[in-house]
Amino acid sequence: MAVENAELPVVGSTPIPDMKRQDTWWVAPLITFIVFSLFIVYATYRTFENGDYSLLGIPGQPQYLSPFYSPTFGKGVTIFGFAISPALWIVPFPLLFRGTCYYYRKAYYRAFFWDPPACAVGEPAARHSYTGEREFPMTVQNLHRYFFYCAVVILAILWWDAFLAFHYIEPSGSEHFFVGVGSLIFLINVILLSCYTFGCHAWRHLVGGCVDCFSCSSTSKTRHGIWERVTHLNENHAVWAWASLISVALTDLYVREVVAGAWRDLHILG
Repeated sequence: MAVENAELPVVGSTPIPDMKRQDTWWVAPLITFIVFSLFIVYATYRTFENGDYSLLGIPGQPQYLSPFYSPTFGKGVTIFGFAISPALWIVPFPLLFRGTCYYYRKAYYRAFFWDPPACAVGEPAARHSYTGEREFPMTVQNLHRYFFYCAVVILAILWWDAFLAFHYIEPSGSEHFFVGVGSLIFLINVILLSCYTFGCHAWRHLVGGCVDCFSCSSTSKTRHGIWERVTHLNENHAVWAWASLISVALTDLYVREVVAGAWRDLHILG
């Protein structure tokens, strides 16, 4: 249903969207704006902080490594005497995958660009011609399917980190299996990241797309079975997107505080 925008309220010199909807349509984009902003600020700070991110190889400690700094590629690199954070080599890949994600596009288009802010709510009247994602820089959104491959590589590395998180190095140097609070946090994080990554529309197309007949061969039937399972994940893609975004930040925060000695990692087993 079209929304009448003949007389729009004005903030400064810019008319704002029609407020004739009486429900609290603005709550969802507001929450999205706040959570995204907090994550961006935190992730940016942690990326350039370049410290307190690893317990790997340290005797008397669990083997934890922050997901923001995994793998530790480029560690020790300096430019003009300034140490370059290893996170700078890692963070862009999952960032590009999430930034071009179909769900995230909908979320931040509404929350940050008001394009539009909600269903049946008009856009700012001052907006010029609509070009969608046909002009730079929005054409980058079309590379989402390729960023998916980068995300899978990073996810495999994070699963390895989760495996290491169930190991403990004694002061003597011997290593054994153990379960700490951090171990469980790592495991939950990679599970949520996996649900988000493999619930992606790009993966759903890879396993079930370009098939004219799902029952014409054993291969097609197998692909259809995988497609159905991916579809179940895809139906809750927004949930996995939010949960994994929060979990990866909390996992990094936990490692940071444990490494800094502010928090004590509780041993559950081992």
